[in-house]
Amino acid sequence: MSGGGVFVKFTKMHGLGNNYIYVNLFEETLREEELADVAIRVSDVNTGIGSDGMILIAPSEQADFKMRIFNQDGSEGKNCGNGLRCVAKFVYERGLTDKKIFSIETLGGIVEARLHLNGENRVESITVDMGKPRLRKKDIPVVGDPESEMIMEPVEVDGNTYRITCVSMGNPHAVIFVDDVETIDVTNLGPKLEHHPLFPERVNVEFIQVVSRDEIIFRVWERGSGVTQACGTGACAAVVAGILNGKLNRKVLVHLLGGDLEIEWSEENGKVYMTGPATFVCDGIFYK
Repeated sequence: MSGGGVFVKFTKMHGLGNNYIYVNLFEETLREEELADVAIRVSDVNTGIGSDGMILIAPSEQADFKMRIFNQDGSEGKNCGNGLRCVAKFVYERGLTDKKIFSIETLGGIVEARLHLNGENRVESITVDMGKPRLRKKDIPVVGDPESEMIMEPVEVDGNTYRITCVSMGNPHAVIFVDDVETIDVTNLGPKLEHHPLFPERVNVEFIQVVSRDEIIFRVWERGSGVTQACGTGACAAVVAGILNGKLNRKVLVHLLGGDLEIEWSEENGKVYMTGPATFVCDGIFYK
């Protein structure tokens, strides 16, 4: 990026290493037509700031706040669990709200965030009500009978067959259970599944090793961003898939590359709850 006279203030944050550049649109201005380009440029680790993408924090007509997610490639995402926790921490600690429970609008729907504070009135962790998972092929979307579900269906890639369970958490996920995640070539298999003809809007791909009925090891290839340290919606989808296939209990500790999340799929109301931290990295400006 070249230094110029027009700049925007940003905050870099991460949720378990899943890092984004956050722009507060209550104070800053970005034009709609420049969003994809700015996201690509700020994400570049060599010529920009370096991140998994850009997230906008904006006013909402339907909720307390609105979050928009742009991936490294400039495409707009529908939801981001780690991003939601960071937005929740940002709006509280930067004084945009004094509520401990509030709603956030995403393209994937409206979710509720609940803050857990420490003695200094700082946000220690956040529980996000991610809503109910969607399983029908038309809701993910997946090619095929729109009303059917994709539970451990065989999918062939490069002559190998993988059993895939698909879940939408406001964005599409394809979950594969493996014996050992360390043996999976995520950077090779991930993009091939992301762009598989079965998924007309592409898909996030999760590789899951079950440690016990209460614990899993998680690796992810994110649609539009590639390998990331963590994916909150993916962790939710993985636990839902594990429960659907009789592998997991309702409350599960998920080990991601960047740290741990606690995921619970409530039997009482059918909603998925994600609890984990969010962290400030730095504030700065970038030149448009």
